[in-house]
Amino acid sequence: MLTSQKMLESMNRQIGHEFGAMLQYFAIAAYFDREALPELYAHFSKQAEEEKEHALKFIKYITDVGAEVDLPRVEAPQSQFRSAEEAVSLSLSQEMRVTEQINELVHISKQEADYTSENFLQWFVEEQLEEVSSMHDLLSLVKRAGESNLLLVEEHLARKLAHNAKAAAGQAS
Repeated sequence: MLTSQKMLESMNRQIGHEFGAMLQYFAIAAYFDREALPELYAHFSKQAEEEKEHALKFIKYITDVGAEVDLPRVEAPQSQFRSAEEAVSLSLSQEMRVTEQINELVHISKQEADYTSENFLQWFVEEQLEEVSSMHDLLSLVKRAGESNLLLVEEHLARKLAHNAKAAAGQAS
């Protein structure tokens, strides 16, 4: 096995954290779907899929280093929200928590002199900066818009999606 037992146990726990984040994002997406806010629904559905991909990256890494995956129990997500601000605020808190978890994994990799895992984890470090920044911006928009003007957030997300699609099409040509 190419990693320490301590790192393996920590990464297996992280798989649970990533799947837990996925479930939380699906619960938030469902809230926005019930509120007839399709752009926020799509945004959080996409976030859920990204968290699933993160979990799958950890699974693949663990099997690549010759170890066994031990999927932990995942807690049920919060599914009731009083407001859009509460739902998005929970998302930011969750991203901050995941950042702490990833930083702890990096710390363990350094303690264990596990340079392969440290290198693997750098992608997650960069990803978390992007996730925290993005969620912080979304929370700021939701707060500014207020509950009665969430359609402005919807418009912003639709424009952002269109801009990103146009930029991706420009890169492809």
